[in-house]
Amino acid sequence: MTLEDLIETFQALPEWEDRYRALIEMGRALPPYPNDRLTEENKVRGCMSQVWMAVKTSDPFDFWVESDSSLVKGLAAILHMAYAGKPRSGISAVDVQDIFKRLDLENHISPNRRNGFFSMVERIKSLPVE
Repeated sequence: MTLEDLIETFQALPEWEDRYRALIEMGRALPPYPNDRLTEENKVRGCMSQVWMAVKTSDPFDFWVESDSSLVKGLAAILHMAYAGKPRSGISAVDVQDIFKRLDLENHISPNRRNGFFSMVERIKSLPVE
């Protein structure tokens, strides 16, 4: 699924409860996070939930993400769609604010989840390339 597909899907779902369910399913579909990467160093700061991120490959860019929250994993899946597969040099060009707005997330997730979402964005931008 592309971001455009996701935006169309969200627009077709009349109820936000259905959109939350779709996000949770997206999070479940993420590749499994390797247990050896569940380290303090890979923890995302600024999230209400426990979240870990680690780089998978250097180019094209890809990463693993894990969280104790199904909804947060779904939000991370949006970021995975936005960033994975891009050259590392293209990471800064992704307009996450626009994606957030087009999905109408600002009106439907809590301020804490919003802060966590953008903490994940900052983490992605700062991830070291292996």
